[in-house]
Amino acid sequence: MTQGKVWLVGAGPGDAELLTLKALRILQEADVIVYDALVSKEILCLLPEEVRRIYVGKRSGRHAAGQSEINQILLQEAKAGHKVVRLKGGDPFVFGRGGEELMLLAEQGVAFEVVPGITSAVAVPAYAGIPVTHRGSSSSFHVITGHVAGPDTIDYEALVHLHATLIFLMGAGTLSYICEQLIKAGMDAHTPAAMIENGTLPGQREVLATVESLPKKAQQACGYCSGRRGFFYGKFVLEAVSTATRQDLCFNAF
Repeated sequence: MTQGKVWLVGAGPGDAELLTLKALRILQEADVIVYDALVSKEILCLLPEEVRRIYVGKRSGRHAAGQSEINQILLQEAKAGHKVVRLKGGDPFVFGRGGEELMLLAEQGVAFEVVPGITSAVAVPAYAGIPVTHRGSSSSFHVITGHVAGPDTIDYEALVHLHATLIFLMGAGTLSYICEQLIKAGMDAHTPAAMIENGTLPGQREVLATVESLPKKAQQACGYCSGRRGFFYGKFVLEAVSTATRQDLCFNAF
């Protein structure tokens, strides 16, 4: 039996039109698609009806499959001779555990290919009119996991001293703690900050505040929601918004 192949494919941040042409072609040629919770409904609607779909999504406290089980699914399907797509939200190598799956496939001698996707860390603030870098304001940006936000895993003082745009993904449950730690590490409490929920999708919503006020404003605006959220801190966050029209940015009033 001819061994199959695995493609690690980034689905982008949600908007189906941000899916790359290569990703779309590979999805249409696949036998099996193993997909995550962050793959949008708009993307799923593009999949061929006949393709076999395996959902392995992970939400906070709710995992359809553990990582070891996902690894075994990829190996079994590829060794059965199938064209397997491991479809992940955003980019497979940005907090997508794509590196772990790649290493496993390489160790097992399974052919693989990586198809990068547009990361939400850049695309989502762009949809809100917020550039992650801007001459004279921020010469760099840094993407940090908010899922594990303790001081033993994140050096907040080092981040504050960078004077850069800070982007926290998967931090809905730790937002208050993150803001507290940034201020404690020396960040000005009045530093502009934003929370963006369901970025690039029709239900995108933004909360603009400061590092100090963001947790309360975010709770008031989206406390009842369970959408995808990202948090952005930096000098240019609100400057960008103040120089654009509300109509251009499609902002919702909270």
